[in-house]
Amino acid sequence: MQVDTLKMYSQHLQKQVEIPIYGHYGFVLLMFPALSDSPYIYEENNTIERLKDFLNKGKCRIFAVPSINETTWFTDSISNEEKSKRFLDYNNFIAEELVPQIFAKCNGPVPIITCGASIGGLIAVNSYFRRPDCFYGTIALSGFFNLEFITNYYFDDNCYYNSPIHYLPNLNDSYWLSFLMSKHHVYLLTGSGENEFPGNTEHLAGILREKDIKHHTEIWGPEYGHNFHTWNDMLFYLLNTKL
Repeated sequence: MQVDTLKMYSQHLQKQVEIPIYGHYGFVLLMFPALSDSPYIYEENNTIERLKDFLNKGKCRIFAVPSINETTWFTDSISNEEKSKRFLDYNNFIAEELVPQIFAKCNGPVPIITCGASIGGLIAVNSYFRRPDCFYGTIALSGFFNLEFITNYYFDDNCYYNSPIHYLPNLNDSYWLSFLMSKHHVYLLTGSGENEFPGNTEHLAGILREKDIKHHTEIWGPEYGHNFHTWNDMLFYLLNTKL
């Protein structure tokens, strides 16, 4: 399996960013980390190994991007207003800086599906629904979609526009809805075992049904908890049967 690294300086984040890349061809899975900010967490928890056959065959490439939650929402060293601003900066980094770099690395535009588990599921879904002009679809595994869960219920306008269960019900702009209604790759999966809250996935799925936004939702059984065993199985299943 081909392994590479994209190193870039982000003006929005004002720092150097390192993004491991796995695979050599195919559509891009842009993976946001679960349970930490490290882009290597999927490699360290056998996700990459589990998906290596798809990567070796050129079905997809994985770009594993770091997140900034530990220095944003999970720190007491900055104000709530600054946390909100940093999260906006991160969104702009993804859409305005990283996406063009992915296209350059792939020698041209390529379909990008955002993907993440746990808090990474929130960021993946939010990135897609905010910018469906940039992304082909999204995968959320054991996600939650209410930003208030990590803001200690601080909620300014920027938080609102980064909390899918808040802004999606009020999305009526035909321009953006036309993007979302024309696409077919929204996958929402969760287990119902230890530390899983399938109601989060069901809530978002209900909003999408109301908006006639195509999506595929699955609630797996109680043997599937909030862990990498579950998420690795889910990703293998999606790549093997849906993508």
